[in-house]
Amino acid sequence: MDDLLNDFLAETSEILADAGGALVVWEADPADRAQLDSIFRMMHTIKGSSGFLALPRVTALSHAAEEALDQVRRGHRAPDAALVTGVLAIVDRLSMLCERLASEGAEPAGEDGDVIAGLSGAAPQAATADAAPAAPAAIRMRRDDDIITELQGWRSIRVPLPLLDSVMTGVTDIVLARNEFARMLRESGADAALIGAFDRLSDSIAGMRQSVSQMRMQRIDKLFAPLPRIVRDLAQELGKKVHFDTSGGEVELDREMMENIRDPLIHIVRNAIDHGIEALDERVAAGKDITATIRVSARQSGNQIEIEVRDDGRGLSPDALVAKAIANRLLSAADARTLTPAEKLELIFRPGFSTAAQITEISGRGVGMDIVKANVEKIGGLVELRNEEGRGLSVLLRVPMTLTIISGLMVRAAGQYFAIPRGSVREILLETNDSVRIERLGGGEIATVRGEQFPLLRLEDVLARQRGDDDDVDDRALVIIRPGQGQSYALSVAAIHDHEELVIKPAAPMIMATGLYAGTTLPDNGRPVLLLDVQGLLAASGVDAGEAGRSQDRADEREAQAERARNATQLLLFREADGRTRGVRLSVIERVEEVPQSALFESGGAVRVQVGDEIFPVHAATVPAGEAAVKLLRLYDGDTVICYPIAAVIDIVRLPDVVEPASAPGLIAGVVLVGGEPVELIDPFWIMECHAGGRTAVAGRAPLCRLAGDTDGWGENFLAPLLRGAGYRVATAADAGEEADVMLCLTESGQGCGHDAGDLPVICLRSAAVSASPEDASVYRYDRAGLLAALLRKVGGARS
Repeated sequence: MDDLLNDFLAETSEILADAGGALVVWEADPADRAQLDSIFRMMHTIKGSSGFLALPRVTALSHAAEEALDQVRRGHRAPDAALVTGVLAIVDRLSMLCERLASEGAEPAGEDGDVIAGLSGAAPQAATADAAPAAPAAIRMRRDDDIITELQGWRSIRVPLPLLDSVMTGVTDIVLARNEFARMLRESGADAALIGAFDRLSDSIAGMRQSVSQMRMQRIDKLFAPLPRIVRDLAQELGKKVHFDTSGGEVELDREMMENIRDPLIHIVRNAIDHGIEALDERVAAGKDITATIRVSARQSGNQIEIEVRDDGRGLSPDALVAKAIANRLLSAADARTLTPAEKLELIFRPGFSTAAQITEISGRGVGMDIVKANVEKIGGLVELRNEEGRGLSVLLRVPMTLTIISGLMVRAAGQYFAIPRGSVREILLETNDSVRIERLGGGEIATVRGEQFPLLRLEDVLARQRGDDDDVDDRALVIIRPGQGQSYALSVAAIHDHEELVIKPAAPMIMATGLYAGTTLPDNGRPVLLLDVQGLLAASGVDAGEAGRSQDRADEREAQAERARNATQLLLFREADGRTRGVRLSVIERVEEVPQSALFESGGAVRVQVGDEIFPVHAATVPAGEAAVKLLRLYDGDTVICYPIAAVIDIVRLPDVVEPASAPGLIAGVVLVGGEPVELIDPFWIMECHAGGRTAVAGRAPLCRLAGDTDGWGENFLAPLLRGAGYRVATAADAGEEADVMLCLTESGQGCGHDAGDLPVICLRSAAVSASPEDASVYRYDRAGLLAALLRKVGGARS
């Protein structure tokens, strides 16, 4: 039973690792029936195997998840986030139980009703009149697929990794001996019967090699499987929206190597979410899509595997890294001045270095990228950073495949043979082919193959070697290489030799340091041959091999799509304090501001907010209460800012073409459907209109009022604040400089102004409440409305 339990734990651990990622992928596309069926089969497999081993808690948990998924399959329950969260909770509980089983050898006692109850987010299927009553669990007949699942558990055995290593080494020696024997047969002129027997032996060796290789090799998507769940949980915890994408899952990597890079990869992904991806408000202010993207890709280059983690976040600031290193006393100011930009980025690998402003449970304890680099270099790998400040960061892991057998293409250049990984070869053509056209452009060459353009590299030129004397120009071939990551190019070689199964080993360090080679191999002629690094050749040539723009038709279509995207109106979705979802055109938002609740105050019956040295009106009846911080949309019309309080930013989407307008002017301009749900659109014109009476004109454009006769300081202390509040500028008679637009003369009776106003319009302000005569045009100094009306008649209003 111990062997059966070990087999069960090994199988279940793999299933649970795959289930988490599969659930997150299915959550993004609930209509994917194949994904749903796959998750259902995973739970069913665990249930069947655990039932055979008498593990009641595991059986009950997996059965509950299976039943909930089956309701979705039958259309009796809607797939929603609550269901996914519930099944993920069961996956977590099953993982915990498996860990206890592995350490204690028995299932621990306990109850799982709380986790199972989490699946009850939707009503169960209603019983029909003709439905047969369910049999008690103790006497229910077992289905055939339960029995098949249990029997499949006997069809595997556990093999120690050292034994696999020994077998792999033996097969490698056999392959090398076969290659040498094949060469000897060709040179000896053996008869057909002997060659036929050798071919059968060679086929058997190839089949055995393939089987043995698969024993240790695993698809790298096994490494990627837990990442979607990690991204989902961490993004929710931090309040960020992240789209996660993987590619290159078909690449295979040695299982032990995969275990060594699992933790560094997870740490890099978590770092990208925590440090790299900005908060929603920051992304809106930076003009980015509110949903961030993290992409993890893998590709094979010779005997190396390259894994890239790229995010579209804030990237790294080299200057900020230097300042942080100096502050942490990891670097002196004198040494900092000598660093190159690349060396500044390398500071992130210093022990004890962290970019976190404060320590959290996620990161920021100074035991991060230095450990990642140390672990990767310990297995012979490298860590590279590709930084675009403000746009994102790529972390590239290069890890070796210490010993593997690949299918290779043998080519000749400069009188020598080289090998190219067959997986990177897209097409092979002769340069003289009618579908090939080669042109010189800007000091380089371009190969056009059936309308698609590729940068052309000549292998002899990249290797800085002379062409062979026996090279025939008519035999020159083009190998269309696609190393991955959206790149492809044409490699010109003197001739194509053959395809062979090659055993790849690391070359001498000096050779590998050139970046042009990925290892060495021994083909059937017995002479060592260097394996070309197709990505290294591209890097050495310094050309842009991006596939964008290769076809004119595709370029035109992309440009048309980009133009449509630019012209499309974007809508910012946000949540009000009452939980209602509303939207506003993104173009009227200057930025999203988060201020402390104490920055908002009421004044003169209106709510205002202090932001730095400025005060802005807030569209709210009262000061929002109950929150430590308040988010504000800063609506801007090119002249004035009005702040609109919200609870949270949700997303940025394209404004639908159909808008149902409101029946009357007001806060709501209309209603649209976004994702099948109605969303109210707020009317920025109406909001600006409501606050028009309190707008302040931009300094430098308001009329300038000059005070005259202010002998007792009344004008400066009483009148000037009123004028400034109404949007006018104020100067005293003693102020020199800019010419005024109107003169305000302070008099006792309002009879005439004794000051030289020149051509300026004059408004006389009298101290007496009653005018001296019907012809008196002066204004009582405390008649606010009369004064503002007189200013409006004389010079126009400061308010628009």
